Amino acid sequence: MSASSTTPPRLRPYQVQLINDLYRKLNEGHKRVAIIAGTGAGKTVISGQICAHAEAAGKRLMFLVHLDVLVGQTYEKMKAFGLHCGFIKAGWEESREAPIQIASVQTMAQRKWWRQWPADVVFFDEGHTTLFSRIGKQVLYKTHPNAVHLVMTATPLRLGKDQLGEHLETLVSAPVPSELQEMGFLSQMKYYSMPQDGLAKLDQVRTVRGDYDEAGLKNACDRPELVEKIVTEWQRLAAGKRTIAFCVDIEHARHVAAAFRQAGTAADTVEGGTPIKERHRMYADLREQRILVLTSCNVISIGFDEPSVEVGLLLRPTQSSALHLQQIGRVMRISPQTGKQHGIILDQAGNLERLGFPEDVEEYHLPMQKEAAGSGSPPPMKPCPQCGRIVHAFIVKCPDCGHLWLSDRPLNLEDMVPIYSRDQAHQIKDPAILRELFHSHRRRIYRQGYAPTLAEHNFYEHCGRQPKLEWYFGSLGLRSTPDQHQIYLNYLNKSARRLGQRPEWVMSEFEKEFGPGTWQRMLA
Repeated sequence: MSASSTTPPRLRPYQVQLINDLYRKLNEGHKRVAIIAGTGAGKTVISGQICAHAEAAGKRLMFLVHLDVLVGQTYEKMKAFGLHCGFIKAGWEESREAPIQIASVQTMAQRKWWRQWPADVVFFDEGHTTLFSRIGKQVLYKTHPNAVHLVMTATPLRLGKDQLGEHLETLVSAPVPSELQEMGFLSQMKYYSMPQDGLAKLDQVRTVRGDYDEAGLKNACDRPELVEKIVTEWQRLAAGKRTIAFCVDIEHARHVAAAFRQAGTAADTVEGGTPIKERHRMYADLREQRILVLTSCNVISIGFDEPSVEVGLLLRPTQSSALHLQQIGRVMRISPQTGKQHGIILDQAGNLERLGFPEDVEEYHLPMQKEAAGSGSPPPMKPCPQCGRIVHAFIVKCPDCGHLWLSDRPLNLEDMVPIYSRDQAHQIKDPAILRELFHSHRRRIYRQGYAPTLAEHNFYEHCGRQPKLEWYFGSLGLRSTPDQHQIYLNYLNKSARRLGQRPEWVMSEFEKEFGPGTWQRMLA
């Protein structure tokens, strides 16, 4: 299929540098190279330029995508560079003579001719997925082992043991997100989450294939109180701004959209089965502000490109850093045309606390198996309070007596508070904000039973400075009563034994929290 002549996109300097770095690696003899470019770094333009260079050099290139919806987006990219494409995708024109073949891994499984197609280059789009598909592995090791394999991804670390570093030789990369922000190519961000000492616990949700089980997440997250709370928080912190919401499942996504409509905000839901034209209509509605909130489950994490979106609602807890960074990345694109000042994340899922911030990525590397999640430890157990049976911690209904744990789960409905990446926290100058951050570190460490010195260490790592002595007083919110004094003293004595500290340390720590003279008054 011929593409009409157009003016190719103009590359940013770092994109030119990345492509030059790639060719340098190929000239050194490498044939399996990862291309790492975070969301918003311009993967579309980078991959399009590489394909244009391949066609101009007389090479044949097979471009693999893992979602049918990405075939059309990829072809639009190729057209922008004036390239000539055939398709390995049901419903698209097959042209085996075209130098570039855009291939859906789903359709490749049904067709055979591509196995003999003489590709010089194989390009794996969203390579953390396509490379690890059954077809991707066949292409790499069986059908085209001698081709150059280029694996594009924004998020190199995957769930599970099989990692990019097991299959690729080297990498080239775009600048990390914080550098792109400094250059003005990504938006600055504001983050809000539940207070750090009050994040919802997910220890009763089991892990399946490296991530939280959807059924358990639904019980924990798709609850009317939480759905209503995120609408309230949006009205308080981000009202009137274009918003996308990442939900647990499609029913949860519908509930969230319905709650926004009930509150008077136009909202819609995009689903896996939503036709392409209907999706584009919804995206246009969001861009033109005919709706303000678009909810989904695993639909707008990948392949969604609407820079005007200002707000992301993280409503689905995940253990996948790839999914987490992709979701935040949907909000990090710049949009000067719409007056977008910054991106906003409202995190009801605790993902920022669990997986961190894009700004804190310091460098890219090829992950190996040893970095994969999963310690192999046995799943946690718990006793039924009604009949005493010992069951797995993720069980919500006792198989013997029918006791339901759902009602036992405390709902955290506190207001969200600002939270900061390490990069952001190092730049804070307001003592009141720093004091509150120190308090949050102190409260979390105390609640977890770790020694108070760990809070000081974590605060220094996070904010790049030592806490002031006066910030300790009242930091844990404990009442100055004999009972609270004794509980805190027991905690300090236990910490002192672990750290090898003397009694004077216990006294000093006690008075930091309750004030000078309280040690003697307690003894009296």
